[in-house]
Amino acid sequence: MRSHGGSAWATGIGVAGAAVLLAAGASPAAAIPSFSRQTKLPCSACHTQFPELNSFGRVFKLNGYTLRMIETIESTDTTGHQDLAISLMPLPSVMMQASETYTARPQPGTTNGTVMLPDQLSVFLAGAITPKVGAFIQVTYDPQSGTVGMDNTDIRYATPITLASQPGVFGLTLNNNPTVQDIWNASPAWGFPYVGSAVAPTPAAGTMVDGALAQQVAGLTAYLFWNDLVYAEFGGYRWAPQGAPALPDASVSGVVEGIAPYWRVALTRPIGSGYLEVGTYGMAAHAQPGSFVSGGPTDSYTDVALDAEYQVPVGDNNLTVAGTWIHESRNLSASVAAGTAAVASQSVNTIRARATYMVDQSYAFTVSPFATTGTADTLLYAPAAVGGSASGSPNSTGVVLQADWNPWMNTRLSLQYTVYTKFNGGTTNYDGSGRDASANNTLYLQAWLMF
Repeated sequence: MRSHGGSAWATGIGVAGAAVLLAAGASPAAAIPSFSRQTKLPCSACHTQFPELNSFGRVFKLNGYTLRMIETIESTDTTGHQDLAISLMPLPSVMMQASETYTARPQPGTTNGTVMLPDQLSVFLAGAITPKVGAFIQVTYDPQSGTVGMDNTDIRYATPITLASQPGVFGLTLNNNPTVQDIWNASPAWGFPYVGSAVAPTPAAGTMVDGALAQQVAGLTAYLFWNDLVYAEFGGYRWAPQGAPALPDASVSGVVEGIAPYWRVALTRPIGSGYLEVGTYGMAAHAQPGSFVSGGPTDSYTDVALDAEYQVPVGDNNLTVAGTWIHESRNLSASVAAGTAAVASQSVNTIRARATYMVDQSYAFTVSPFATTGTADTLLYAPAAVGGSASGSPNSTGVVLQADWNPWMNTRLSLQYTVYTKFNGGTTNYDGSGRDASANNTLYLQAWLMF
């Protein structure tokens, strides 16, 4: 999936050089026709506007994608236990995106108006596997690298329970991107912007949980949603990169050692005719900053985040207000010893908010301010044309403005404009090569088809 900005974290541990597949990442695509075919329900049953989930969509995901309204092949053993229930036909889906990108000033040595067809091309294998197990599996072709590989994956077991005389759902999720299993659209994997240019400049700094580990780890977490009030999830992730040896050696960089714990806690409740979620999530990890050495020194990262989301109908329309704040504490002693960082004790803070007004599921208008701040480091954020920082500061601020038209539920045309008021620590000559922050303002035109 397309990352919101984990590039600096990846630079700190050397992951960027190891990422073979999806250099720009893949966009989220939870709203896939496979689920509509399985449930015989339109996309609007689960989404305010894809991929944002409504209350029914959250329940569908929590229960393992297992709701079925189509013919199945079933079997029951001698004890009455249902030991088989599979759809009569497989339910694959396809996503294709095409785009054109303009920046206010071309990047040195390049032309403006980059067209990508496809921008992305994905095949999904999704739906119920057993009465209590379902999957969302995305395989993506990335045109820049020319490779095909596993993208967002979420395989779930879910079962209803009763706890303290109140109903709930208990489940397990096996996934490859921290927060991809989340049911709200404030955390990184499914947070706005859902799409973005793969060729436009992006700020150098980012946090670990904000996309830096996408498709580079495998995680198993257990979750409980109780009484439509409390959600709790705990588990861990192990290093599982694509395009790299299964047993890490010196050719692999940025190896995450041991188990990286992950947590998610949220409270939900109705507010008038609307729905409010307030929560926290985060994870911690130790990673080698360069090429893997058995028993080599590691840097440590701890991310703690807060998020909130409020959805409310406005007549036939919908309003969503959501946001997240992520604080990352870093100890880069291994990077300092290796000469790739100048300051051992660091932090990075990211905040994103958005308000989206959806008109009758046909149009959507979004305003989304963002800001990233962090510890200055003249080695980690060194001067360099376009992507560097003349001051060593990672601070970046701006706003994303987006208008969407959905002529059909599975078709979207988007116009997105990103404005930078600060980029990598500066407004003028931020990179030391004469480029201003406003030169990276980006117009992104995109067509998104699901079939």
